[in-house]
Amino acid sequence: IMVARGDLGVELSLPEIPAIQKRMIAESRRYGKPVIVATQMLESMITAPVPTRAEVSDVATAVYEGADCVMLSAESAAGQYPVEAVSFMDDIIRHVERDPGYRQTLDATQAEWGKTIGDAVTKATYQTAIAVDASALVAYTLSGTTALRAARERPPMPILGITTSLETARRLALSYGVHAVHVEEDIHSFGEMVDTAVRIAVEEDLGKSGDRLAITAGVPFAKPGTTNIMRVTTIGDTNPPSKFDGVQS
Repeated sequence: IMVARGDLGVELSLPEIPAIQKRMIAESRRYGKPVIVATQMLESMITAPVPTRAEVSDVATAVYEGADCVMLSAESAAGQYPVEAVSFMDDIIRHVERDPGYRQTLDATQAEWGKTIGDAVTKATYQTAIAVDASALVAYTLSGTTALRAARERPPMPILGITTSLETARRLALSYGVHAVHVEEDIHSFGEMVDTAVRIAVEEDLGKSGDRLAITAGVPFAKPGTTNIMRVTTIGDTNPPSKFDGVQS
């Protein structure tokens, strides 16, 4: 979902836009849809090396409201200071996300979970990841739905979305906290599920020896809409992944 304030300003009165932006972000998050806020975020940086205080507040507000992305337009496409504009936006986002009030705001505005098995398992994985201080939440996903469910809750750790669909990996790149990785081969067993998650987490610098991963997937493997299992594993653990390791999809 794109909150294009320029287009909204053509169709609506300007004082209406902030409230509409807030509602659009909230509804997008409720349904697990990535939402981007754009238009004139750091407009003055087309010709100036630093933004105005009002522009900084505008970017910060979008982040506090829970947007997945904030987007520059002319600032980076045709402006005189494109690198500085991107750097300032990144700096603003990082400062907001370090603010304790940011986490409190997100937790207070969480949407209600659905009643499906996939919702229940993703919720359990999210809560477990927080409880065990996991370095990453790993979601095996074909359609992207599981990763989007997790991203909706804005977890404090990265979401490693592993998928065999290149289209899904590209789409997930826009979602909050999702580090999408495209793999060529499907997994076929619980042991392979754990081993692949650990290997990719280490390769992508999302975990090291001794860190924990909260993993969710679905059986039968490689079938969309089957999210129904969760596993917590420790990177570097030499114990067998599961007594069900021989179970095939």
